[in-house]
Order: sequence, then C-alpha cells, then structure tokens
Amino acid sequence: MTSQLDWLWPSPSTLFRWCIVVALAVFAVTTPGFLSPTSLRSLLSTASLVGCVAVGMTFVTMSGNIMSFSLGASLSATTVVFVWLLPYGAAAAVTGALLFGAGINAVQGLVIGYFRANPIIVSMAAFALILGVFTMLTGGRGIYITTNDAEIFNTNFSFVPGPLMAFAACALVGQAILRFTRFGRQVFLLGSNPRAALAAGMEPWRTVTWAYALAGLFTTVTAVLIASRYGSGDLQHGTGFEYQAISAVLVGGTAIQGGNGSVLRTFIGTMLIAIFKAVLILRGFSIELQQLLIGVVVLLVIMLQWRAGDLK
Repeated sequence: MTSQLDWLWPSPSTLFRWCIVVALAVFAVTTPGFLSPTSLRSLLSTASLVGCVAVGMTFVTMSGNIMSFSLGASLSATTVVFVWLLPYGAAAAVTGALLFGAGINAVQGLVIGYFRANPIIVSMAAFALILGVFTMLTGGRGIYITTNDAEIFNTNFSFVPGPLMAFAACALVGQAILRFTRFGRQVFLLGSNPRAALAAGMEPWRTVTWAYALAGLFTTVTAVLIASRYGSGDLQHGTGFEYQAISAVLVGGTAIQGGNGSVLRTFIGTMLIAIFKAVLILRGFSIELQQLLIGVVVLLVIMLQWRAGDLK
C-alpha cells in the first residue's frame, strides 16, 4: 500500500531517507561554525545557484531523458550573452539571455524529440558546440561588466540572500507547471510510459522540446545571478553545474528514468547536498574527498531506486 509520505519521496525507502535527513541535521548543528550567519548565508546562496539549474534539470529527467550534459555550457554562454547586452539596459539583457538560454536548449529538445536521437549524445555534442563557438567569439577570455545595470541582481534582502529568493520563485513556478498544467501532465506520462503517451494522441517531440526550453529558462536565472555576482561573463562560470544539478534531482528522489518526481523533491535534494557539502568543508575534508562522498550518496540513491522497482 502506498505510504502517505510518498508525495515527498518514492517508496519503499521513505523511512530510510528520513533517517538520513535527521542524521544529517544532527551532524550539521554539531559542526562548529555551521550555524553562524555568514556560513548559513553562503550555504543558501551557493545552493540556490545550483538549485535554479536543478529545477530546469527536473523537467529533462522527468520527461525520460535522464539529464542534459550541456546545461553547464549553456549557463556559461548565457553569462556572456547577458554581459554583451547589458549596455542596452538590464531589461534587454535579461530578455535576450532568457531567449538565448531557452532557444539553445529547445533546439536540443527538438532534435531529441522529433528525430528520436539519443539525449546523452545530443547534449554532449551541444556541450562541445556551445563552448567551441563561444570560445571563438570571446577568444577564450571573460567579458566584464562596465555599467551598474546588473547591481539589482546582486542584492540581498536583509538576512535572506537574493539567490535564495530567485530559487524559491523558480521552484514555485516549476512545481506549478509540473502539477497544474496540461504540459506537466504530459511530462509525467511521457516519462513513465512513452507508448501510452502516443496512444493518448500526444506528440512527444513537442513535450520534449518544451521540457528542454524550460531547462534553459531556469538555467538562465542562475546565469544572470552569477554574471552579476562576479561582474563578468565567462565560459568557466558554468563548469560542473550540470553534475551538481542532476545530483540534486536524484538525491531529492526524482526517478532517473523519468515519470516520477517533482520540483519540490529537487528543492529538498538541493538543500540536502548543500548542507552535506558545508559540513564536509567545515570539518576539513578535502575537495577530492567531498566529491567522492557526494558521488557515493548519488550512487546509493540510484541503487535505492532500483531496489524499489523504479528502475526498469
């Protein structure tokens, strides 16, 4: 029988996951310096930047396409586009960045959905193409902001970091799209049973295209925030974000093969990984060991999904 808590994480591992959460909470609050305002603000800001990308990755994973390897490259390229357009005003820069981010990912979704191409190969090819083209355009150098138009995107609200507000807004919008729209229902159906989606009269390529476009839109939010924070557009800004995002999606409990998950789970997964990393840093673990332990956590989550019957 389905547990009343299954809206949060897939059964039958709910109790185990809650035990892990409680253990992590105890481990965190007993770590010296973890509860300091500076530490918490840094944790929330960093987690939120990853979180916006993870919200977008949720749509890709939920649609049955596992993950996009190109979201990090897309993020980097979008920071450059944003900085290029800033002399025309903040509104023009944000609009142009959103259109670019959505468009470059929608093209990938179209190729995957319409031509039934392998999503991993397409995203890897897109990764190389995006970085290759923008390396030629920029000469491999960062582009720096020379106006004050981006300061509004680098603002905190009292103790609450600006990126956390953006992440919360992205999570609410993403969850609403996934749960209360026809498109959201199509994403669930396509990820869980592609044949049933075809039988229901769906055109899967449209759903996949929109899923990737939304991934690009949410990734653009992080691109704008990062460019504003560091005062530049640089092809190094997005390095590793795709791996951090898919880790948050999987740790949150979204099924890797699609059709089962939510943006709320991704929000929780993002925070859990951020807390875990912060504790490891404060306790003096090396970067290499941090990456190893996070990789082990993600692997355990995938194994739990397999044991629970979510992986076919």
